[in-house]
Amino acid sequence: MNTNVSFTSFPRLDTERLLLRQETPEDALAVFAVFSDPKVTEFHDLDTFTKLEEAFGVIERRTKRFEMGRGIRWGIASKQDNILIGSCGFTWDTQAMSAEIGYELNSTYWRQGMMTEALQAILQFGFFECDLRFVTAEVMLNNIASKNLLFKLGFQSRGVLKQHGFWKGQHHDLEQFVLARS
Repeated sequence: MNTNVSFTSFPRLDTERLLLRQETPEDALAVFAVFSDPKVTEFHDLDTFTKLEEAFGVIERRTKRFEMGRGIRWGIASKQDNILIGSCGFTWDTQAMSAEIGYELNSTYWRQGMMTEALQAILQFGFFECDLRFVTAEVMLNNIASKNLLFKLGFQSRGVLKQHGFWKGQHHDLEQFVLARS
């Protein structure tokens, strides 16, 4: 990441249907709605939420990561009502001038092009505002929808990293994807 890029405030991004903005404690119910759905957490490194406090914890960790300059996570809100339906963002690797991308979406909004729209906006921001050289993603092998999304955005598979992730009490093979700035 360009070390000259510093955020004086959290950058808001607008797309045709979406507002990408900082999550606040007022968004806890919406965040809980996303992560309390086992369909959403099936391929995620978080357990399915059972308590609202878990949503407050995620929002707080994401805020701290941004303040420490380690990453940025936008809440994805519908422009119609400004209610969060998911999130997406980067974890910076400043030495490599790159980032790892992550995302999740309320299952009610799957297969409507919402995440494609959100990720196109943050990828443009990452490449042109933050001067990233490339962006990576790591996906569980059975997460076909996520792989298809990455291919649609132009990512290429780098292959499988054996036993690369560990969560929910077990190791996971992950497929790594990369998108270089064109």
